[in-house]
Amino acid sequence: MLFDRDGTLIQDVPYNGDPARVRLMPHARAAVEAVREWGVPVGVVSNQSGVARGLLTLGAVEAVRRRVEELLGPFDIWAVCPHGPADRCGCRKPAPGLIHAACAALGTDPRRAVVLGDIGADLAAARAAGARGVLVPNAVTRPEEIADAARTAPDLLTAVRGLPAGAGDAP
Repeated sequence: MLFDRDGTLIQDVPYNGDPARVRLMPHARAAVEAVREWGVPVGVVSNQSGVARGLLTLGAVEAVRRRVEELLGPFDIWAVCPHGPADRCGCRKPAPGLIHAACAALGTDPRRAVVLGDIGADLAAARAAGARGVLVPNAVTRPEEIADAARTAPDLLTAVRGLPAGAGDAP
């Protein structure tokens, strides 16, 4: 099970490199705990273009990662893209690179993965990788992204509960 970071697990604070500003999204803890109870590995896939833009350092991204793990426990993998949109890399969502990297590190086929995110790029990356995606809209999710999503949920816990037990590890 792969979670987007900003706007999905934690509140989206643009280019946040300050661990003190990390606030969990509603039901994030319960959703992550439910997946762990299934025995399914959990990971985070996150674009962090603030690094390429000179607004963040990799150390600041790491500090936020540590804070998220203080609040939610350790994740099995963190796959982070530090590139900007102009870099045209293969890891920046909506490209599938982060999903592929996370699945490779977890030793699983992307077709067995579920990606939970709050914007269309999260679901596009899931589709491009062959994974399943669930959109958990928030205030920044565009109406057309909601309309285009094959599967949506009003919050993270509902998204997780709507999947079959062990969905992130199902063939």
